Amino acid sequence: MSEILWQKSSFSAGDPENACIELAPGADGLRLLRESDEPGLVMAVKAPQLRLLLLAAKAGEFDRLS
Repeated sequence: MSEILWQKSSFSAGDPENACIELAPGADGLRLLRESDEPGLVMAVKAPQLRLLLLAAKAGEFDRLS
């Protein structure tokens, strides 16, 4: 099994104390997501579903949940 190469959000500004979402390519076209402060918990999603999730987050769909 090859090493997973995680991409950290540019909004973290390179500060290791900033928790953020990390993305990586997965097997069979899946995209892997994890929270940087919980690296052992990984979610695998299909690219179209990830796109919908990101669009909803950008539109503020989850703002009322906090």
